[in-house]
This record gives sequence, C-alpha cells and structure tokens, in this order.
Amino acid sequence: MIFHHLGKYILLLQASFKKPEKFKVYWSEIMREMVSIGIGSLGIVCIISVFIGGVSTVQTAFQLVSNLIPRSIIGGITRDSAILEFSPTITSLVLAGRVGSSIASQIGTMRVTEQIDALEIMGVNAPGYLILPKIIGGVTMFPLLIILSICLSLFGGYIAGSASGAVSSNDFIIGLTTDFNPLFARIALIKALVFAFIITSVSAYQGYYTSGGALEVGQASTRGVVMSCIIILCADYLIAQLML
Repeated sequence: MIFHHLGKYILLLQASFKKPEKFKVYWSEIMREMVSIGIGSLGIVCIISVFIGGVSTVQTAFQLVSNLIPRSIIGGITRDSAILEFSPTITSLVLAGRVGSSIASQIGTMRVTEQIDALEIMGVNAPGYLILPKIIGGVTMFPLLIILSICLSLFGGYIAGSASGAVSSNDFIIGLTTDFNPLFARIALIKALVFAFIITSVSAYQGYYTSGGALEVGQASTRGVVMSCIIILCADYLIAQLML
C-alpha cells in the first residue's frame, strides 16, 4: 500500500514538472501562489515566532539556577534553538495546517467538481498547471518566512527577558553575538526548502486524487495536513542526523 501511494506520488511529480505550455500563464499562477503562501501567512508566523522566542527565553532562564553560569548564555541558547529547531520546524508544522489544508481542499474541490477533467480534455497539463506553481511558490516563500520567524523569535526573547527580569538586555545581546555557528543558518534554510516541498507536494497529491464529494474533500485536506506533519518530523530528524 505504501509503495502504491509512493509510485502515484512520484508519477504525479513527474507530470507536474513537465515543460509548461505557456510560461506566461504559469508565471501569473506562481505570483498568485507566492502572495497567498507568503503574504497570507505573515500574521500567524509573526505571532507564533514572538511567543516562541519569549517562552524559550523564560524557560531557559528558569532552568539556569546556578550562579556559576553566566546569564548571557540564555541569549545563545535562545538563538541556537530558534535557528535550528523552533523557527523552521514549528513554523512549518503550523503552515502545514494553513497552507497544506488550503492546497488539498482547493485541488480536491476542483477534482470532485470535474474541473480537472475539463482541463485534461482541453489538452492542459493539469498537474503542471495546478501543482507546479504551488510548489515553486512554497519553496520560494518558506525560506523568507523562516528568516522572518528567526528574527522575530530573537526579538521576542529579548522583550520577554527584559520584561520579566530573567536576563538583562545587555547580557542577552552578548549571548546572541557570541560563538555563532553559520552552519546553523544553512541548516535552517535547508529545512525550510525541504519542508516547503513536502507540504505543497503531499497536500497537492492528497487533493488531486480525491474522489467523491464535499465530505471526501475535507478528509483529503485532513490527510494532507497529517501526512505533511509526519513527513516533516521524519525529515527534520534525517537533516539533523546528516548535517550536525
């Protein structure tokens, strides 16, 4: 059963990456998906990022009870955890719910209302026209959203540390700027690219092979989100194992 779905998934991707008939039409779709995925997700990304940084700073300060440990290390721990794990993974899991469900329900609705069949009858490469712009839009915008999430997480940690008195602003900034490893930033961007491809392609696969009616569209949307989250967590472990 797993290999059956894997084979259909690979064949769908192969059809999606065929040469487009009219690049101008695809370009407008790509721009629309970039706006939908990127601009449409700014609000939720900003909110969760600020609070992730704030919670990480407060909990780290609570656990460092020894006077022998400098308080500036709180900034370093918050920075590394936000770059390596919190911002890429948690943000992607949240976006899987927003972006993935939207993609699966949109394509699933087109399938059950026979709009995809109409595109195929007109000679249009339906997978390429419907799925490829979403993949390109996600792969383009996710790294920018992750970079924004990292910056806002550090800002949230700075605000939370200063407001709660857990760490002074000077100590927090010293921790942020001490012993930074550029490899962490590269890993975060790689995770963003991989997670974006997983969310857009898996959700599109679930929506494309929907059959039935409105109930099945909702089930396909749920399956797309669940499968995307599971694969993201597996990919997160593999990337960390290979690159750290």
